[in-house]
Amino acid sequence: MTSLPRPTTELSADEARRIVLRAQGLLGAPDRRAGVRGVLRRLGAVQLDTISVLARSHELVPYARLGAVGRRAVEDAYWVTGSGSASPAPHAFEYWSHAACVLPVEEWPHFAFRRHAYRSRPHWNHELPEGTYEQVVKQLRAEGPLTATELGGAKRTSEWWDWSGTKVAVERALMYGEVVCVTRRGWKRVYDLAERAIPAALLHDELDDRECLRRLVRLAGQALGVGTRADIADYHRLKGEQVDAVIADSGLVPVTVEGWGRPAWADPAALETPPRGRHRTTLLSPFDSLIWERARTERIFGFSHRLEAYVPRQKRVYGYFAMPVLAGGRLVGRVDPAREGRTLVARQVTLDGARAVPAVAEALVEAASWVACTDVRVERVDAPELREPLIRELARVLG
Repeated sequence: MTSLPRPTTELSADEARRIVLRAQGLLGAPDRRAGVRGVLRRLGAVQLDTISVLARSHELVPYARLGAVGRRAVEDAYWVTGSGSASPAPHAFEYWSHAACVLPVEEWPHFAFRRHAYRSRPHWNHELPEGTYEQVVKQLRAEGPLTATELGGAKRTSEWWDWSGTKVAVERALMYGEVVCVTRRGWKRVYDLAERAIPAALLHDELDDRECLRRLVRLAGQALGVGTRADIADYHRLKGEQVDAVIADSGLVPVTVEGWGRPAWADPAALETPPRGRHRTTLLSPFDSLIWERARTERIFGFSHRLEAYVPRQKRVYGYFAMPVLAGGRLVGRVDPAREGRTLVARQVTLDGARAVPAVAEALVEAASWVACTDVRVERVDAPELREPLIRELARVLG
């Protein structure tokens, strides 16, 4: 690893936690004028996922920061192109970052290193019939943006993994960067030629791999506020050695953080002023970038986070889509939600003691209002003695 200067800044665990919250847009007044696009640019990546309980994760992320912004406005902010020119430009595109993510369109050049890697990949899990790739590109060129179904079919059978040759081809073209997804239609990717969809000034792979990595490490550090090597690598799913190769030139500064027990780096701008302002009280998507990395979440918040949607029902501890509750800059519980008509159902609630009751009630009522529910019903509370206090507090908040 490259030799680094000795840290000159020491942060307490509390200072680091507050820096992280501010960097993630969860401490201080939200920038409502920048709105959802401002959240996207600040975070650099918003994860997509098929699960929809209250809403899909890419909707929940801006909601957690901005409050009850309209769900249609969220989708439009990501996918509706700009206006005022003959060739309206997209604000975002979808690509592989931490996972499948919505990314600001200006980040397109930074993922050239990943496109290079995909192009040189020696094998794939799906076979590509001869001539299919060329046919898909030709069809998109002639007909404009299309889904895989419109290109000829996404699957050969009803099994989700049994992709058609067309789907294999267009997904490979997406990975290579010849094709881009700049919107979804009915949760299906809509593919277009990158040369047509990405602004000309951004449509290039001129950056070498090292420069791509340097920029992504810097941006990850800014989005995290402060993080370890593993934290920074995880943000865009880089390898540790890739971070090591560029971190000295990234603009991030080495710091020590009380209790972390390993080297850390911080965004220098995050160190200039103490984090102050109002804390958000909100439910968090399990896919929120604040809690992407489990070890980091435990280190910063003392909170063990695990998505159990893919865990057999009988082995779940907190529920199918347990959403951590953020309040006062801490994670104070979990709610596994569902909807039944106009009622938000808290199927399972875990509380960090009686002090968490008001915050969890507030978070539930705001979330209910956001998804057009007029009532909240609590089914199970892990601490039975807190069930009635929570129900009373919900009744008070609902008025």
